[in-house]
Amino acid sequence: MSPPTATAGSYVALCGGIGGAKLALGLSKVLPPEKLTIVVNTGDDFGLLGLHISPDIDTVLYTLAGLANRELGWGLDGETWGFMEALGRLDGPTWFRLGDRDLATHVLRTHMLKDRLKLSAVTHELALRLGVAPAVVPMSDASVATLVETDEGALAFQDYFVRRRCEPVVRGIRFIGAETAEPAPVIRAALAAPDLAGIIVCPSNPWLSIDPILAIPGLRKAMAERRTPVVAISPLVGGAAVKGPTAKIMGELGIPLTQSSIAAHYQGLVDGLMLDHADAAEAHGLGVAAEVTATIMRSLEDRVALARAAIAFCARLRGATPESTS
Repeated sequence: MSPPTATAGSYVALCGGIGGAKLALGLSKVLPPEKLTIVVNTGDDFGLLGLHISPDIDTVLYTLAGLANRELGWGLDGETWGFMEALGRLDGPTWFRLGDRDLATHVLRTHMLKDRLKLSAVTHELALRLGVAPAVVPMSDASVATLVETDEGALAFQDYFVRRRCEPVVRGIRFIGAETAEPAPVIRAALAAPDLAGIIVCPSNPWLSIDPILAIPGLRKAMAERRTPVVAISPLVGGAAVKGPTAKIMGELGIPLTQSSIAAHYQGLVDGLMLDHADAAEAHGLGVAAEVTATIMRSLEDRVALARAAIAFCARLRGATPESTS
């Protein structure tokens, strides 16, 4: 693969976990590291056994470091589970699996936070130690907790997503603390960069992974104030979600499984929506510009191709000649 261009403008990507991390990896392969800021959802952060766990941040870091467990889609490659086995023998909580190698990340993060470092500073330090060059930034240094309203009552995100495996029926979603949270300073700087060429919303779950980011008023306001194209990659392909509970949540909230629904969800924020060839017939009448391309990312080549397509789409929306990213 050819090295990234040294003249490309800078980009900000909004990212959740597994699906978002795939595109983030593609973007990291075609942009110089100083030109890419990856804003990661922390609405699913939580505490367990005294540890501060940031699942989406870790998924992005491990993916960009080439250490991700490809079979599971989360955690570290070559993981072992001795800690969980021992915890189970002691009748401890085993519903959220902490691998032996992954555990080191949580312990170190918790230690650094107790030393009064902010989450953004801790994430930056972890990225350096893992050899991750682009800026990976939590959406805020403040605590924002995703709360899922279900037919069984309100559930903390990890209780809904992991412990209950998304089984309860979703009635609504709230983001506790978002109204007073501020974007991490690195995010404000990235969105104010004079060479900002585009903002890319990764194909993460709009309701569980992207909405927590957008719920921070200062972050959304900073995005809206920039005259820079915002493009989103739809998480739907052929009327179904590529991965995760997106389709289930949409159905339970009474939202049709269409590209129009995704465009409507991001109305007023995005200028363009990228959708898969399987949904080419839905590319008209979305209320935003549409780009039909291959959005399923099975290989590194797929991720790089989609990253290049997103960058080129931003350039077309700017009315500019797309930068070379070959």
